[in-house]
Amino acid sequence: MDAKLNFALVGCGRVSENHLKTLTSPAMPTRLVAVADCDAARARAKGEKYGVPHYADYHEMLARHPETQVINIAAPTGYHAGLVCDLARHGKHLVTEKPMALTVGDCDRMLAVCRARGCRLFVVKQNRFNPAVIAARRAYDEGRFGKIVMVTARVRWRRDDAYYTDGWHGTWSLDGGVMSQQASHHLDLLQWFLGDITGVQCQTATRLLNMEAEDTAAALLKGANGALGVFEATVAARPENIEGSLSIMGERGTVIIGGIAVNHIQYWKFEDHRAEDDHWPARASENVSHVYGSGHGPYLRNVVEAIVSGKPALVEGDEGRKDIAILTALYESAATDGALLAPGCAINHSRLGRR
Repeated sequence: MDAKLNFALVGCGRVSENHLKTLTSPAMPTRLVAVADCDAARARAKGEKYGVPHYADYHEMLARHPETQVINIAAPTGYHAGLVCDLARHGKHLVTEKPMALTVGDCDRMLAVCRARGCRLFVVKQNRFNPAVIAARRAYDEGRFGKIVMVTARVRWRRDDAYYTDGWHGTWSLDGGVMSQQASHHLDLLQWFLGDITGVQCQTATRLLNMEAEDTAAALLKGANGALGVFEATVAARPENIEGSLSIMGERGTVIIGGIAVNHIQYWKFEDHRAEDDHWPARASENVSHVYGSGHGPYLRNVVEAIVSGKPALVEGDEGRKDIAILTALYESAATDGALLAPGCAINHSRLGRR
């Protein structure tokens, strides 16, 4: 792709580095024009590092840079809805980090505002672009698994108390716990392979971390097709990050993807064996340096291609909303000691199960 789209970034915290490295890569069809953060020092640090103007007011940034075509939002989750609805007035396309928002109602408001303003809303789900996940999805779309029996997502990562001292991580008002923050990518992969989900049962606990929300969760999910999902997530793994994994079991084959970031094929076998099957574990596995993986590049490339072509991207707002409906049901189930609940039929409309 020859044309480059002009991007600006709002939110210069931890995850912003993945966006900024990607947007400034010579291999990407993107151009970074400016960054903004309400913390002026943080905005300055990122602006100076990447050689672009920096602002403490994103409206000023957009007034000074009308050439901006896409705005990436890398702010705390609790601000996503407000930022999207406020930024949509500028008529730019929007990319928001996961999870999309804290309530289904917020998601609906974001989608409605973007439709009214004529801008597209994309939600970051970079693990869908991991080579190992792409290979498994190709097999899934080709019907090689047959009837799905069970899909399992597991996150066993380490966070310490220092991670939760920034004022927003682990809080009900701005974040949620491990299910909403670290494991939301893996929940997305689970539902992507399991299909429409009709019921969930969940238990949560806060075992080791000093935080409002949960550091550990376990859940069962049931697909409309009868398949089962198993979801296990914790940031209380010790002494280090252990795994971020996904397994898909079907009547005619099984794939297990492990590593710390769903990045390494550990098992790949189908009854209809093909010569290429002998090569997929090595070909689609990759080494990664951190739990984010390496999917931000292909994810943002997909966003650019979708905008330029006018075709759907893999993860737009409607798709991001699905995860919030499931998350809400999981938190509501946990709040009622593991009651069976259906996504979209939560007991109340509290933020991600805030008690």
